[in-house]
Amino acid sequence: MPRIAKEALTPGMKLAKPIAGQNGMVLLAEGTELTEKWIERIQDMDVAGVFVEGDSQPAVPLAEALAGLEKRFATVQQEPHMGLIKKAVRAHIESLYP
Repeated sequence: MPRIAKEALTPGMKLAKPIAGQNGMVLLAEGTELTEKWIERIQDMDVAGVFVEGDSQPAVPLAEALAGLEKRFATVQQEPHMGLIKKAVRAHIESLYP
């Protein structure tokens, strides 16, 4: 369930989580199919984005994510436990990609 910026919403998307106002009152229920009218209203609200149904897509390509991992661990390669941590993080990153 990806979180989509309100500017990127398109008609036909369905809400995966309800949208609540500042007072906690539900303004749009989970499962609501977005129309142009609803999207205009959401864009007028003070929300950064909304959760919609569907699979999340990673923000960066796998190669870029793994390059970032290598860069982050470059200075601590010699530490004994850092190799295990890096291996676990790499496995997690790879599991996010189809």
